[in-house]
Amino acid sequence: MIRNDRKIAIALLLLAVAFAAFFWKFGNYKGEPQQASTDSLNKYQHTKRPVQYYATESRNTERFPFDPNTADSTQLLRLGLQPWQVRNIYKYRAHGGIYRQKEDFARLYGLTVKQYRELEPYIRISSDYLPASTLVGERQRPERDTLRYPVKLQENEHIVLNTADTTQLKKVPGIGSYYASEIIRHGQRLGGFVSVDQLDEIEDFPKDAKQYFVIANAHPRQLNINRLTLQQLRHHPYINFYQAKAITDYRRLHGDIKSLKELHLCKDFTDEAIRRLEPYIEY
Repeated sequence: MIRNDRKIAIALLLLAVAFAAFFWKFGNYKGEPQQASTDSLNKYQHTKRPVQYYATESRNTERFPFDPNTADSTQLLRLGLQPWQVRNIYKYRAHGGIYRQKEDFARLYGLTVKQYRELEPYIRISSDYLPASTLVGERQRPERDTLRYPVKLQENEHIVLNTADTTQLKKVPGIGSYYASEIIRHGQRLGGFVSVDQLDEIEDFPKDAKQYFVIANAHPRQLNINRLTLQQLRHHPYINFYQAKAITDYRRLHGDIKSLKELHLCKDFTDEAIRRLEPYIEY
């Protein structure tokens, strides 16, 4: 029993010595070791290179005149705009957006005041993108471009329908480039106009414009009804496929046609059809 107590006492003594030695060795761990760690960190921070999170492509910014309505992505990037800004410009234009004045470009998302002031002297808005209302002011000016905005005819003035070209036709009130081209095209298909009322055959033609036209010495191009084939006959606006077939069938059965009235019994040749076709037929 005494021997066991002695062993316990020795173990406790050794344990106390071990704790004393531990605290003696590590009791100052918050002092010099921490300072050494801090010095090492500062030394490392002074010697290491700055961290680059991502690499960016450097571009040389250029300055040149540009129209934001038509400039392509290459030009916009050369001006110093970011790729996402260029995409926004393309989306804006794709949805029908138009830059009508320089200030409209200032609304570009992400564009700073400094960037806009640098780009403003180089912005060129084409006249094609200006409001159409500016044409009214243009017509009121003493000097005007008569090729783009021809002087219109007065109420007592007229032009000859069969000899007028597109420039003359556009002088008629209500007639622009589209209807001028349609008049020329329809007249060529007919072989010439014999009546001003034939203009009504052009889809949505402005009826008020008819008063400015006259027919003078009409000499329409005529079709030889007894010599032309079915395909040649049907090219005329007043002869459809069934009428052309009726003509060729009649010639095969009865010989040459001497008058369109001979076709009166054919259901495709009404009195109206014969009347309007008569000036264009020769026998």
